[in-house]
Amino acid sequence: MDAWITATDADGATPLLAVDRSNFGAIADLFGAQARRWCVANGFAGEAGRFVLIPGADGAPSAVLAGCDARDALFGLASLPVRLPEGRYVLDPRGLALDIGDVALGWALGAYQFTRYKKASRAPARLVVDAAVAQRIDVLARATYQVRDLINTPTEDMGPAELAGAVRTLAEAHGANYREWVGDDLLEANFPTIHAVGRASHRAPRLAELTCGAADAPHLVIIGKGVCFDTGGLDLKPADGMRWMKKDMGGAAHAIGLASLVLAAKLPLRLTLLVPAVENAVAGNAYRPGEVITTRAGLSVEVDNTDAEGRLVLCDALAYAAEHKPDLILDFATLTGAARVALGPELPALFANQDDLADGLLDAAQATRDPLWRMPLWRPYLAMLDSHVADLANAGASRHAGAITAALYLERFVPEAQAWAHLDVYSWNDSDKPGHPRGGEAQGLRAYFEFLRNRYS
Repeated sequence: MDAWITATDADGATPLLAVDRSNFGAIADLFGAQARRWCVANGFAGEAGRFVLIPGADGAPSAVLAGCDARDALFGLASLPVRLPEGRYVLDPRGLALDIGDVALGWALGAYQFTRYKKASRAPARLVVDAAVAQRIDVLARATYQVRDLINTPTEDMGPAELAGAVRTLAEAHGANYREWVGDDLLEANFPTIHAVGRASHRAPRLAELTCGAADAPHLVIIGKGVCFDTGGLDLKPADGMRWMKKDMGGAAHAIGLASLVLAAKLPLRLTLLVPAVENAVAGNAYRPGEVITTRAGLSVEVDNTDAEGRLVLCDALAYAAEHKPDLILDFATLTGAARVALGPELPALFANQDDLADGLLDAAQATRDPLWRMPLWRPYLAMLDSHVADLANAGASRHAGAITAALYLERFVPEAQAWAHLDVYSWNDSDKPGHPRGGEAQGLRAYFEFLRNRYS
């Protein structure tokens, strides 16, 4: 990747010293009184998020002092790839004792630029790392880049066929099996809710499936909500609510990214990846509020709101996954605004039907500094989805506990003994932050991969 180079190409790299207020004076003194005065003149005293270039005798930078909070080594220097002058830099051990793997991963995540439609304004500054570090973090950075790229791509170029194509490409890259059900094939194969949500678009709905691994290995199913654009259907969203709905396939992007990590690591398991890919559009054949759909699981669902479409496309995929009696089902979805109201944009809402599963994911989140926050499957709230004409409704009149009721809806399609976790992700950065450029974002990806490595390695 462009974000780093190996140590064999380190000649001429500029030393980069991480400092904070406590060690700034001692580090500045290493470069002499003139350098200390230079820092004072630039108003720099080791503040986190700031840096100063120390000029050498020839006027070129001889070193960089970069303010950093050591408690956040992963992203403490992550703004530097797009702020430092282009060139090569090497972490100097005379600065704060930071883990080079953390620094390099944060550096790579901060160097990301989406360039499909617009050339990058500049190349990122490059960090020197050894080959072992590069190999360790390359796969994580590439998976994150893929998730971001998929989400950032506008719907015209990332419709149901293109999203399914990303699954097909992944299957081909790893010698996995691939199949898909398209349009009315979904009805014949008994995926009625996926078809209902996507039938009004001029681009046919579909369900993409990747399978790989030995039949006798533990079976993992990963599912991602692939609503490539969500108008809200006949319950039409207002303009501001529709503006960023190209990201409503963020769950599918996460599922594809996680599957790519599993396949690259060759974890000893049988993998199934399911991506129901649709566009929730408005047309004469759009599904309507008040309709009753009999789902794949045999449960009848009254459509209370056509803008609660994500749980409809997921419920058929969950039912299909459960038929295989896998060891574990994981689903990802940009499912509810309520999760953002509760936890904000940076904390994905985790729901799990087994405590040990939730604990394992939360431990992995802490270990990787990739946060998750567990929310309750408070089953009395399922009454909010009561319907007088069907087994349940896809939404209800109350706006209370929206993330919980959405998760409870999904849980109805998972057998009680089946291990299952659902992650409600925002998949987006509203503004630029170190390591988190504005636009599509992978959230919980590293945590989930760490959890799967611990569970199946």
